[in-house]
Amino acid sequence: AKIICTTTVYGMESRSLRLDAAAVKVLAHPLRSRLLSALRRAGPATATALAQEFDTNTGATSYHLRKLESVGLVVDNGEGHGKRRLWQAASASHQWEPSDFAGDEDTATALNWLMRHYLSQLVAGYQLWLDVEESWPSVWRDAATLDDDVVTVTASQLKALRREVQDVIERYRDAGAGDQQARPVAVHHLAYPRDLRQGP
Repeated sequence: AKIICTTTVYGMESRSLRLDAAAVKVLAHPLRSRLLSALRRAGPATATALAQEFDTNTGATSYHLRKLESVGLVVDNGEGHGKRRLWQAASASHQWEPSDFAGDEDTATALNWLMRHYLSQLVAGYQLWLDVEESWPSVWRDAATLDDDVVTVTASQLKALRREVQDVIERYRDAGAGDQQARPVAVHHLAYPRDLRQGP
């Protein structure tokens, strides 16, 4: 993985990484992807705490954290004591371009698994919201959304749209910092050709 941009999130420097083939292959694993997500969501943690969260053993968790460390996705932040290492995500996010792996069948297969895994996590998260939304105030229920729309664009225009959406998200990334009414909110967006029967 390599740094592609640096931003400030909650007053701290945050790096976005572009995944290389080695990072994709390491991350395309059920526990490793969940470990990275947990560290990004909740902050630094020990292998023991993460093992308890995911109902696995500390040895296996430590092994997978070291694999993530080997490709720059997590780091030991140096604040642990003795053998008690405190792990944290090395970046707030990561990105990739499928064209980076053209002709590399193994990496393409790993990336396909990773994208399907992320999709399943997205669906599970939104289903959980649907399970509990009635217990939330109406102001939050009205603000939360599931949108569906269609645009007619070229591939380059679609990439421009993605960049603009990301720019908006960056403007709001810590807009509620310090406000007791603010909550972390998952923001997902998908974009793909609509009529797949026609082919490319």
